[in-house]
Amino acid sequence: MKTSRLSFAAALAAGAVLALSGTAFAHVSVQPGEAPKGGYATINFKVPNERDNASTTQIEVNFPVDQPLTSVMPQDIPGWTSTVEKTKLDKPLSVHGKQVNEVVTKVTWTGGKIEPGRFQQFPVSVGKLPDNADKMVFKAIQTYDNNEVVRWIEESKDGAPEPQTPAPVLKLTAAKPADGHDDAKPADAKGAGKDEAKHDEAAAGSGSDTTARALGIAGIVIGLGGLAFGIASRRRSA
Repeated sequence: MKTSRLSFAAALAAGAVLALSGTAFAHVSVQPGEAPKGGYATINFKVPNERDNASTTQIEVNFPVDQPLTSVMPQDIPGWTSTVEKTKLDKPLSVHGKQVNEVVTKVTWTGGKIEPGRFQQFPVSVGKLPDNADKMVFKAIQTYDNNEVVRWIEESKDGAPEPQTPAPVLKLTAAKPADGHDDAKPADAKGAGKDEAKHDEAAAGSGSDTTARALGIAGIVIGLGGLAFGIASRRRSA
């Protein structure tokens, strides 16, 4: 009897651990989880279905207003329709020499279905990413066909356990320094010019040698022909 109770308690504890781990790992996230500061990137919002008896029919992703992005372009996904919402800026931004008066604040996908035990990725091209921040937090809202709504909006704090419904976070990394290929091109081109000049000189020298050899051989052939003609003439005279 005691053994049965211990087995039941162990099974219950194991089930609780699995349930908690499933909740912790199966949440809306950004993939890849990082991108260079100040650049453009294509990110995917990965949305898993956490329910066994309902399908996800809508996903809404809110973009941080205090980190405005001038370019947000969702990729077409078969079966899904994306709606992009914008807002006016109090102060226009200058991007590539043009004034931008509005930015994207929300993208909503509808019309499709993520069935139980499945997930869907929603690709978005974004930029220009902030160069004065270490991360971007996107608050997402997931809606099921049974009218259940899950708000992935809690921000994680350093040293604290992960929230029950954490918001997707994109880590911003230091921009990669220039690799120097562009600066090296003039030197490479100059070096290439020198090599080409050397090649031309060598080719010219080779051509001169070939011509000289050909003329020399022709002279020898003509000389031998003349010698043979002279010998034959003498014989006929004799």
